[in-house]
Amino acid sequence: MTSLDAITLSVIQAALQQVCDEMDLTFSRAAFSPVIAEANDRSDGIYSAVDGALIAQGAGGLPVFVGVMQYSTKTLIEMIRDGRCLPPEPGDIYIVNDPYLGGTHLMDVRFVMPVYRGGEIFCWLSNTGHWPDIGGAVPGGFSASATAVEQEGLRLPPVKLFKKGGLDPEIYAIICSNIRIADQRIGDIKAQAAALLVGQDRLFEILDRYGDETVVSAIAELRKRAAEQMAAHISTIEDGVYCSKAYVDSDGVVDVPLVISLAVEKQGRTLTFDFAGSSPPCAGPMNSVLATTLSSVYLAMRHIFPEVPISAGAFEPLIVKRPEGTFLDAKYPRPVSGCAAEVSQRIAEAVFAAMVRALPEKVTAAPAGSSGNFALGGHDPSRGRDYVMYQISGGGYGGNSSHDGLTNGCSTIGISKSPPVEVMEQAYPVLYRHYALREGSGGAGKRRGGFGLAYEVEILRGEARASFVMDHGRFGPQGVLGGADGAVNTVTVFRNGEPHVPTHLSKEQDIPLQAGDRVRVRTPGGGGYGDPRQRDPELVRRDVRLGYYTAEQARDLFGVAVD
Repeated sequence: MTSLDAITLSVIQAALQQVCDEMDLTFSRAAFSPVIAEANDRSDGIYSAVDGALIAQGAGGLPVFVGVMQYSTKTLIEMIRDGRCLPPEPGDIYIVNDPYLGGTHLMDVRFVMPVYRGGEIFCWLSNTGHWPDIGGAVPGGFSASATAVEQEGLRLPPVKLFKKGGLDPEIYAIICSNIRIADQRIGDIKAQAAALLVGQDRLFEILDRYGDETVVSAIAELRKRAAEQMAAHISTIEDGVYCSKAYVDSDGVVDVPLVISLAVEKQGRTLTFDFAGSSPPCAGPMNSVLATTLSSVYLAMRHIFPEVPISAGAFEPLIVKRPEGTFLDAKYPRPVSGCAAEVSQRIAEAVFAAMVRALPEKVTAAPAGSSGNFALGGHDPSRGRDYVMYQISGGGYGGNSSHDGLTNGCSTIGISKSPPVEVMEQAYPVLYRHYALREGSGGAGKRRGGFGLAYEVEILRGEARASFVMDHGRFGPQGVLGGADGAVNTVTVFRNGEPHVPTHLSKEQDIPLQAGDRVRVRTPGGGGYGDPRQRDPELVRRDVRLGYYTAEQARDLFGVAVD
């Protein structure tokens, strides 16, 4: 190991981060699909050649992929060693989306590429992109009533999509034969591969400048320091057990809430997360695979301690007991389309609700906690082609000890943003009749929650089918320390002018639509923090002046009279 001075270590750390950031940028700029190109539903990272441990990840990548891509890379390495997967060669890129091999839902497709140095694998580069469609029962893959993973789409074990630098036409043909709008996927595939190649070139520049041994030493030191920093933060928490519960509205099949029961034990310099007592595996698609459950805990702690560098070391003081026998440890063939975008956020909410008792000055009330997954698939007669549109949406963040929650923020698990309305209207036969702040949706508190989003989209031409896999339609985001819950998610579909509310509130699939039909969505506001009656009356009056709350709400929620 080479001795490193602090400046060199810091420069190499920033350089590795920059490699991932440039991969993210390349991926988004080259991708065809708005969900990647505009919404940034993707992530890129560098992983250890030995055990797949995270070395660096792009700052603009989805946090939920922090643990997931580490887990899937580790699984790939193990499968290669066991002979269950073809060994790599220079120029190979594996494709995998199997959720049970360290994934999320099937739409999150991972590319993994070995980086060779001196004839040996120096590290792995990996990225994940959300494909708008992966086949299955409904356009977009969000089958709200699926009871087996095969109904959700094409499941790919690790296979070489690129061999020695060239796209394998047979594997590509198999993929295209099982997904909708296949002719558009080549743009996303080439963008995903190009991002890894750009990352390899930039990584070589760092290695050529500092030397392989120096960079290896820096990576080891950065992992060690990340573990030490996380442990140091944990040590400031009083020893004890902190408990919480969070709820999933339903699984989309059985209209009964699912319970996430969490006990966090702090002892010394570690935190142990135990989900014993959570609901058993469910019939519908709201199961979570182990990799997503682990990553949800990690990203929640990253929200609490954002100053800890992104590295596998940051997770070492966090011990997550495997939640066997619960819906948080799904095994084949349990459906999982809701795990990444919805269940993961309920897990994070449970972590926040437990840790706010331990760190009330650092932890927020619950955020909106739903990605608002709305998929629309149909035929555009004026263009003579089919389409699959995927809409994600933001919501309010929870209030905290020092300020109100952010309004229309991205989901807890990522930095994905809603694609611009203009882009969506240009790409698909839809018109957004309404797109605005959802006033009054923030939970009341000394520090109120942020506000959600309200939008309404109309089908302009042809016929289509709509599917939703959302959450927080029955239970609003939790307020803390006396704060009120945020407003619940609502979905209303207008067919021939008649309103329809899904039985499972924000989950339903295959709703037939035609020109003139509309979909109205109102996303949750964040939970409130602290007693609403302690809120500064001037802040309440300001909120009323701005139209955030009515005068009646100001009186009823905050006890403030406004003329």
